[in-house]
Amino acid sequence: MSGRRERGTALAGCALAGALALSAAGQTWSTVTVTRRPPLPPGTEALTGSSLAPLVPASGLLLLAAAVAVLAVRGAGRIAVGVLVVLAGAALAWSGLRVLTGGADPGTAAPGEERTAEVAAAWPVLCLLAAALAVAAGVLVVLRGRRWPGMGRRYERAAAPPPARPRTDEDRALDAWRALDRGDDPTADPADDDPADDDPADDPADDPADDPAAGPPRRRR
Repeated sequence: MSGRRERGTALAGCALAGALALSAAGQTWSTVTVTRRPPLPPGTEALTGSSLAPLVPASGLLLLAAAVAVLAVRGAGRIAVGVLVVLAGAALAWSGLRVLTGGADPGTAAPGEERTAEVAAAWPVLCLLAAALAVAAGVLVVLRGRRWPGMGRRYERAAAPPPARPRTDEDRALDAWRALDRGDDPTADPADDDPADDDPADDPADDPADDPAAGPPRRRR
């Protein structure tokens, strides 16, 4: 697989994992039923993934930002981004497993109340899937990221041109010989060779209108 394909795979993994994590965080992970003493009716409370596992939306945002960072940075910076992606995947895995194995915390019951929680396992499982994608993408960035190309030369800062070499006596001598070959005087001042001074159109002596010997100007018929 070429470097560009590997980079595209890692970017897709980070972006997809982040989107899945944010999607799961906005869903209802647990429904808490509150049973009260009669004649009070029972009540229900919906708990989203953001409230039960705050690391899930935070990790999702981090993964989306990492997808852009992998494309923008190079070298050690790209490796650091890969490590952050792996850590985000680990946070997603821990959040999903905690809810699946330990259940959702229904909260502290008031005197005379009983609280029970029912977990919707689909969203924590989706969080685990996002975690697997994030870890795989992060490991790929860490192991192969140094070899991938960057954004492109148009986004990179142009390198400064090398400093000009100072002129030496040999350079001046060569310039003089080249001037002699062209028929120029190397000792003449270029400012004295003004072509405007040699323009015959600017010479008033050549104007027939100012010449008395030429007679009056002829009229056109």
